[in-house]
Amino acid sequence: MRDSDPAYHIPVLLSEAMDGLKIRASGVFVDCTFGGGGHSTEILAHLNPEGRLYGFDQDADAKRNIPHDGRFVFIPHNFRYLQRFLRLQGVTQVDGILADLGVSSHQFDKPTRGFSTRSDANLDMRMDERQSLTAAIILNTYDAQKLQEIFSNFGEVTNAKTLSQSIVALRNKTIFRTVNGFKQAIANLVKGNPNRYFAQVFQALRIEVNDETGALRDLLEQSPALLKPGGRMVIISFHSLEDRMVKQFFRTGHFENKDEQDPYGSSPSKPPFRPITKKPVTPSEKELRLNPRARSAKLRIAEKI
Repeated sequence: MRDSDPAYHIPVLLSEAMDGLKIRASGVFVDCTFGGGGHSTEILAHLNPEGRLYGFDQDADAKRNIPHDGRFVFIPHNFRYLQRFLRLQGVTQVDGILADLGVSSHQFDKPTRGFSTRSDANLDMRMDERQSLTAAIILNTYDAQKLQEIFSNFGEVTNAKTLSQSIVALRNKTIFRTVNGFKQAIANLVKGNPNRYFAQVFQALRIEVNDETGALRDLLEQSPALLKPGGRMVIISFHSLEDRMVKQFFRTGHFENKDEQDPYGSSPSKPPFRPITKKPVTPSEKELRLNPRARSAKLRIAEKI
């Protein structure tokens, strides 16, 4: 087996994720976000010859990190299609599911992808370059209300309404094509620290381009049927909205804050999971010194009942 590429992406909360999965040596596991292969390499190290690992990643660049290991199967698709592609492999239930929802260092550091605010590039931000929607299309076509929702919900941008209205007004004069061109166009709208402000705006655009919250919802909804009783699900999130979704689903099995009992007196359905972590696990100071990009990571674990 080849080693994963540490320059591609440093695996976040690695030992904590492995402990959370409670790996059974002959079990079947899924790494929903294969990326640089860091988490997958560690899972494989815990498996015996009968164990199996399926790695999902929609980013074509991740293929370079596929290990030469007969126990590993790479599936080049978004994890929102987890159940479908596992069935094609003859797999209906698994012992553990891991998802690291962060953008890889490789994606940030490759200027042409348009994820980073530090480098000029086309306003792209697609994790799966087979899809058509880009950040440029969003900025040049979405109405002000939709833009405001994106910047407010996904980026927590303080002046989301003003920013959105200004973008719509500005695009009557110009077409947004590049990172630097967009940053210059909205420079007079920046509130507070410019680096933080642009990071929030770009995060919001990235989440919308890749429908990240929709994909997470799909993953969570499929997980109860996929996990065997006693199987573990470990999710590492980097955004408060994602963490709330994971916390709520692990606790109740749905995303809405439903009453414990409906008006007609029927009892609520039993949650499919038992949360293992009451509070999210966060990186240690030592890990943050080695990998500052892990600072907003939150890990939650649940066990299938």
